Amino acid sequence: MCGIAGFWRPSGLGPSDKDILTSMTDRIIRRGPDASGAWFDQEKGVAFGHRRLSIIDLSEAGAQPMASANGRFIITYNGEIYNFEDIRQQLRVEGHHFEWRGHSDTEVILAGIMSWGVERTLKALNGMFAFALWDRQTGQLTIARDRMGEKPLYYGWTGHGPHRALLFASDLAALRAYPEFEPETAPESVGLLLRYGHIPDPHCIYRNISKLRPGAAMTFDAEGREQFSAYWDTIDEYVSAQANPFAGSPEDAVDELERLLTQAVQRQSVADVPLGTFLSGGVDSSAVTALLQASSSSPIKTFSIGFTVKEYDESPHARAVAEHLGTDHHEMIVSPSEAQAVIPSLPSYYSEPFADSSQVPTYLVSKMAREVVTVALSGDAGDEMFAGYNRHIHAHKTWPAISRIPRPVRLASKYMIEAISPNGWDQVDRRLLGGKMSGLGEKLHKTANILASRDGDSVYQGLLSINQNVAELAVGSVEYDGFEGRDIARLAKLSLTDQMMAKDCIHYLPGDILTKVDRAAMAVSLETRVPMLDVDVMRFAWSLPVDIKLAHGVTKWPLREVLYRHVPRKLIERPKHGFGIPIHVWLRGPLREWAEDLLSFPENGQYFNMKQVNKIWNDHLSGRRNFQHKIWPILMFAAWEKSNLSNANQ
Repeated sequence: MCGIAGFWRPSGLGPSDKDILTSMTDRIIRRGPDASGAWFDQEKGVAFGHRRLSIIDLSEAGAQPMASANGRFIITYNGEIYNFEDIRQQLRVEGHHFEWRGHSDTEVILAGIMSWGVERTLKALNGMFAFALWDRQTGQLTIARDRMGEKPLYYGWTGHGPHRALLFASDLAALRAYPEFEPETAPESVGLLLRYGHIPDPHCIYRNISKLRPGAAMTFDAEGREQFSAYWDTIDEYVSAQANPFAGSPEDAVDELERLLTQAVQRQSVADVPLGTFLSGGVDSSAVTALLQASSSSPIKTFSIGFTVKEYDESPHARAVAEHLGTDHHEMIVSPSEAQAVIPSLPSYYSEPFADSSQVPTYLVSKMAREVVTVALSGDAGDEMFAGYNRHIHAHKTWPAISRIPRPVRLASKYMIEAISPNGWDQVDRRLLGGKMSGLGEKLHKTANILASRDGDSVYQGLLSINQNVAELAVGSVEYDGFEGRDIARLAKLSLTDQMMAKDCIHYLPGDILTKVDRAAMAVSLETRVPMLDVDVMRFAWSLPVDIKLAHGVTKWPLREVLYRHVPRKLIERPKHGFGIPIHVWLRGPLREWAEDLLSFPENGQYFNMKQVNKIWNDHLSGRRNFQHKIWPILMFAAWEKSNLSNANQ
């Protein structure tokens, strides 16, 4: 796990370019605090930079940028390849012999490219990565990103004429250090942020900069012409897996999942530095922890945080699982003031504006873990792989029933529900049900949106969107759905639940979940790994019929059954609880001054309809509505924009 940055100016490098590259890599030192490296080709105009977080092969033999054994290829690479020893063995079997300088996965990637070429090597890699590769023989630059987008990679052209250069980096902060980079905010990306809380690829908050699509490579020839290629297509993989579904019994599926996930956890536990797991006490993190502990001869290290606010504190559940498994458990209980103190620093941790408020506890647990370990395994992607979200249940059960009701009747029901505010429904809950239906009002209003849906696609879009009507808030908003460049129509033959899970893997997983974890962990120089995204686990998960994933009306049924072989059911079974914090309450109290300062930021008027924004803000302050999800993206954008302007003026 590292950070990369660099540029290619076809007209050649100048005397100041070494300092420019150093400035770029200095901006991402948190991603790699252990060492730095640089490589230049003065004549061809190539500058590769690297910041190293040493995980495997801590010696100089693992330093980057690294040249291939024959000197043809130069790579600067960020990530971990979990099957690199298998690839090394495969090269040997095929008769490719190398004098290995060390035992790093970087060297194996280069050996694969020398022997097989870029495309076959990319298809062979099982891991997370982003890299830039210079071919000294052809004068071509190739950038590539892992299958699911665990590692970030930004790129784009800047400058004109002889000063025109292609920039790339793990973080936008590195691009901003390039003297001729012109950071111009893209309004369409602000609209995407308001709708989803994140900016899905290939979009970026800056014009003329893109995020490379997961599972893809982009090659630039000597004339600067681009050639895009996808070595992995999630839609292809999902459709293919569903066309050849798992044919065994549900019990057989549990056996196979345990085998594959155990294999993935073991692959991802290889490191030359201390390693542990995040443990929230939920199904996904508990399953990863249980399988890692079962493979270890000594207690593994586990990490969880809790909150002094009881309804947001899941630390007792994590503690109970840790005690049962016998892990070396580390726990931190966070006060509201400690959590709130993190919020003003979020713009410096996230390349782009990012508005999933669980970024705060994710950062806090990462910070705690980094004091003990350098690598942490997480349970992320379990929901996307095994149908863990409420929307998957809605697609499987609720929508088929609702869709049979004539739409005029559904629309009438929607208006009846919305005639009472969420706060009013919550009062009904308190008076008649004793407060047993927490958040009833917001849930009913979300159900009202489902009632109005025309089809399964609109159901998904409605459930994924945190702002249904972006145009009322954004100035000059251009609507995108975040699936540009993908042939989503090919998913139409799948069940609605499978369509949703496939779309989650393309959109929500890389754009929100993986971004949240990567940036929070890298802010404290912690490497995170995601066993659920092992290639074999993914392909198996996608082959499972929905009736197995949601057997007995339970989300993630096969994953739960694997876990229950290691942890008593009673420690796990409880209502699903997000990894959240009471942002809506804090915005009315201790964060109010901070928020109102950001809402008064003069530049906001370029992007937002401030009359409507202020109305929503006042409604939220009154307690009549919980508009946290509408307000938080605006605040995160304003904080990010203000931070960048401040840095630019220093």
